[in-house]
Amino acid sequence: MSLTLALLASPVPAQDAAPASIRTSAGTMSLETVASGFENPWSLAFLPDGRMLVTERPGRLRIVNRSGTVSAPVAGMPPVYASGQGGLLDIVPAPDFETSRLIYFSYAEPREGSSGTSVARAKLSENGGGARLENLEVIFRQQPAAGGSSHYGSRLAFGRDGTLFVTLGDRYSLRGEVQKLSTHIGKIVRINPDGSAPADNPFARTANARPEIWSLGHRNVQGAAIDPQTGRLWTVEHGARGGDELNHPEAGKNYGWPVITYGRDYSGLTIGEGTARSGMEQPVKYWDPSISPAGLAFYTGTLIPRWKGDLFTGGLSGTRLVRLRLDPTRERVIEEESLLTERGERIRDVRQGLDGALWLLTDDPGEGRLLRLAPGE
Repeated sequence: MSLTLALLASPVPAQDAAPASIRTSAGTMSLETVASGFENPWSLAFLPDGRMLVTERPGRLRIVNRSGTVSAPVAGMPPVYASGQGGLLDIVPAPDFETSRLIYFSYAEPREGSSGTSVARAKLSENGGGARLENLEVIFRQQPAAGGSSHYGSRLAFGRDGTLFVTLGDRYSLRGEVQKLSTHIGKIVRINPDGSAPADNPFARTANARPEIWSLGHRNVQGAAIDPQTGRLWTVEHGARGGDELNHPEAGKNYGWPVITYGRDYSGLTIGEGTARSGMEQPVKYWDPSISPAGLAFYTGTLIPRWKGDLFTGGLSGTRLVRLRLDPTRERVIEEESLLTERGERIRDVRQGLDGALWLLTDDPGEGRLLRLAPGE
């Protein structure tokens, strides 16, 4: 990364803005700006010591402490295709980060005139106040690559068994490949930490199928989280015009895109053959009009007991934070609350912090913010 690129954005702690008071179903909350000035921040992850990793889509990784001090860009990042929706995307520490120091991240990788979603892992090394990635290894590449700069996915979530779920978009121009098991287009894949395909994946022994595939029929999944009660994967997915979805993708199942959908094309024309078809799954919930859900987190803390067990996702076009309550069977949404709608900010990611607060990233070309939502007066 050139020095010029590294200096384009200089996030700083928020020193002057007073926390805002937000009225919610759990009482009055305080919304604090911890740091601002990020350029299209995309993902937030917590390290065991409470510091945070923040990715910026142009290709920068930052380390942020609780007071909002933001590091210089971490050195050693691979080349990133930073165009349109492409760039540096999701990031998660390895489950054994405290001993291994490994982090996993997804990004749009440039590939001979095209690009594709890739996943890499590297050791996060810190010495003398600086940080860099060492022993970087690309462990997965979506195939095939494509032109254009849309619909990369891409969220990462470690399952209870240590395997890694990776969400992969349809790249917009390749939606005709989504229903084919010979490609990674419009799929969720499940891989081992070294990138290999687990032997118990649903298509591991299917002829001409990509062995990494977990589920198919996805358009552009932008949030993924593991249910702490069941260990099951949950996702949120962008539809076209309408038809955003909440799903719990299961092994070998087909979620319909682009054969069935609750959305319409941007031209207003219908897509596929309707909203249902035998052998294809229905979403747990869909949004019409779209909110463009991004980021997904289960709340498990005690700081906000009224929300314990609930799901949270951000809204990009919907400019909100959405709270979803599931029924006791964990199959239906029985309550929905839209928060922060009056602020008009695109929320790209949401995570629960080690302090029990909800932490958010707002998506803006030069004024992206790191926010903390917690009980207040």
